[in-house]
Amino acid sequence: MKFYDALTDFIFTEQKPEKADAIFVPGGLYGEIAQHAAELYQQGFASLIVPSGKYSIVEGKFTEVQSPEKYKGRYFETESDFLTQILVDEGVKKSDILQEKEASYTYQNALFTKDLLKTKGLHLKKVILSCQAYHARRCLMYYQLLYPKTEFYVVPVNADGITRENWKKNEEGIDAVTGELSRIVKQFSLMLER
Repeated sequence: MKFYDALTDFIFTEQKPEKADAIFVPGGLYGEIAQHAAELYQQGFASLIVPSGKYSIVEGKFTEVQSPEKYKGRYFETESDFLTQILVDEGVKKSDILQEKEASYTYQNALFTKDLLKTKGLHLKKVILSCQAYHARRCLMYYQLLYPKTEFYVVPVNADGITRENWKKNEEGIDAVTGELSRIVKQFSLMLER
């Protein structure tokens, strides 16, 4: 059981939010990550939100919104457009949103957001990451790699029912968590070789 506990703690990393310069929302088809970012914004944790994402490199196009229900069946050009629509619907001022619209996977979310911030002359000291709960570790690792001088607070959300408490109780949760672990090992091993 200790192995599962260690794996759970590793994958499902989480910190309490603190006042930050921005909230990053790395792409996805689950709008709850944007809703969560909007809540943090409304609570005064940051005054800038950066949704990132074009669409999945695997699919090659924006596919179907997974949730919330009211966005299903609607077409969006990019994940960033989808997440931005939710942010605006949740009361975030459009002027407080800076969109990154080219990233197709997590490393690019971090890299292209960094490039975008550089063009705007923004140097962030503290950032909140609003992401899927089981995507938290890999997301954090990429952002820490590319922003070594920035302090990150991972404040994840459970968007699809896979939590630190239940992931090992069904095949979908096991696949999601072991998939994340596999991607971390493969992707970071390849980076270290370069």
